[in-house]
Amino acid sequence: MCSFELFKSKFMFSSAAIQSTDQPISPARQEFIRRLATLPIKPAARDHYLRWAEAWTKARGHQSAERTQAYFDALGRAAHLADWQFRQAVDATRILACDVLTLSWALSFDWHGLSDQAKSLATDHRTIAREAIPVRAVLPTLPPASPDQARDAEDELREIIDALRRAIRLKNMAMATEETYIHWNSRFTRFCQQKLGQSPRIAGPPAITAYLDFLALERNVAPATQKQALNAMAFLTKNVFGIEEFTLEHITPARGQRRPPVVMTREEVRSVFARLEDPWKLIAQVIYGSGLRLMEAMRLRVKDLDFGQGTIAIHDGKGGRHRVVTLPRALEQRLQQHLGRLREKHLQDLAVGAGDVHLPQSLQRKWPNASREWCWQYVFPSATLCSHPRTGRIARHHLHDDSMARQIRDAVRKTGIPKRITSHTLRHSFATHLLESGTDIRTVQSLLGHADVSTTMIYLHVMKRPGAGAPSPLDNL
Repeated sequence: MCSFELFKSKFMFSSAAIQSTDQPISPARQEFIRRLATLPIKPAARDHYLRWAEAWTKARGHQSAERTQAYFDALGRAAHLADWQFRQAVDATRILACDVLTLSWALSFDWHGLSDQAKSLATDHRTIAREAIPVRAVLPTLPPASPDQARDAEDELREIIDALRRAIRLKNMAMATEETYIHWNSRFTRFCQQKLGQSPRIAGPPAITAYLDFLALERNVAPATQKQALNAMAFLTKNVFGIEEFTLEHITPARGQRRPPVVMTREEVRSVFARLEDPWKLIAQVIYGSGLRLMEAMRLRVKDLDFGQGTIAIHDGKGGRHRVVTLPRALEQRLQQHLGRLREKHLQDLAVGAGDVHLPQSLQRKWPNASREWCWQYVFPSATLCSHPRTGRIARHHLHDDSMARQIRDAVRKTGIPKRITSHTLRHSFATHLLESGTDIRTVQSLLGHADVSTTMIYLHVMKRPGAGAPSPLDNL
């Protein structure tokens, strides 16, 4: 094993400096530099890797996983540290600890999980997009001097999208719905401009029929996709173009039927959990144990967990609905321990002037000090701070849902389960396993937050029951 003390005692900041010095170079430093040269790392970034490695050694991170975690906790409090810099620091430390120093505890440390905890939310992420992409009220103006003058296609598209966002937000619709409607109506507008040579406002409802036929015949979309596009264009026509009533005729229906959801067995669920590390494992268990959607789990705040009642409060779920679900008793102790560690970290953040969490601007105006209170902190916070895209305020956000998706994907690949499994598959499995255990379908509907029981009934087609999962006659030959 390479000597750690030799590496630390004469560490050089850059490979250029090492080549120009007459001082002896330790074997550990030589191996680290050689290792960097063999990896797909840009030459300009190697000096930064060397600096991160030196900072970790000065913090005595080599002594244990706990010291390493404490080092990165402190690093995450740096207000102006970008998420890619945090991940670079983790990567440099991993190379030094695992490939050069070969520390025994480092080989089992979850480096990739730590790196994923630092991904910041983009401006268009649905958690902050409503505040990051502002929409202004329309003030009455004089009519244009030449109303018949042709407008630029891009200007028209921006005008339609702005008006669509305004109409959606006045109706207080979900951010996910806004993203979907913006997507489909952008494509519909370009279809009208490029294929029909007209503005969608002028083309009217017949253009909707033409686009739905295009999706079915040329794009071969699924029926659900075609219906989603229809709902988006109907909303645009009614609420932006002002055509309240119209009829669509001779629509070519998309081929296919709705597929049943993918469901895991209990053994497969346990197998996936066994290949996840905290906090990802805890998130997956909360999703499966309470039937949450991924973003519902990510947005949980400390105040939403009620250990006395054994419940979890879900606020602003799909459709803007609120509901209360069961907090699994099997997770109570682990969640309390998890919150205990987070509270200690939060107190350390407050001691150095950090400790703020992102809140909706309306709440921030109403309760200016709430962002530093423990009850408003995220249950699954990001490892780093980030700035608000509009206000520039530095605070902590929740873990990125893309990082969770990547962790699930890697865990499933390690299990070898031949199914397309995502975080939402855990929610499907929750509903199916409850029905298999005899839970009333209305109760399952309430726990899932479905507006209509017909949505919940899809799980009756995949559960193990007479007629589905019954013995094959071939087994009796």
